[in-house]
Amino acid sequence: MSASDDSSGRRGINFIGISVPSLLHDGNGQFLLQKRGPKARDERGRWDFCAGAMEFGQTIEETIRRELKEELGVEPLEITFLKAGEAHRETPEGNPTHWVWLFHAVKVNPKQVTIGEPHKIAEVGWFTSKTLPSPLHSQFWKSFESALAAGVVK
Repeated sequence: MSASDDSSGRRGINFIGISVPSLLHDGNGQFLLQKRGPKARDERGRWDFCAGAMEFGQTIEETIRRELKEELGVEPLEITFLKAGEAHRETPEGNPTHWVWLFHAVKVNPKQVTIGEPHKIAEVGWFTSKTLPSPLHSQFWKSFESALAAGVVK
């Protein structure tokens, strides 16, 4: 049983959660964002990176690989750490949350991307920094600036 399913506590609410968001890119300046669907944990209808919570005993790379496979059916070609940070927000029900995140740039083959969790992902799209969709996830700019600084996106 994962910690998020345990009745004694919920990751990010009763204890700090660790998330591993990934900016998927094609190596040519374009990157993928996904629009959060009706069963997403929060910020439904907003555009966001691929992300997932670490499971106990799983490495950071294993978390990235699992989330990419589950959410988008794709294997990473290259993984690069960009930045760490934290988010303090509230759930739709008003509960305070606390997450630590480890942001990575992940090169993928765009032709292999599919939506693996349509209940959580309404749609996906490839963008550049000049063609960003709206509305964006509330935490988007905290991590995206590091991808711009690293030259991963244009």
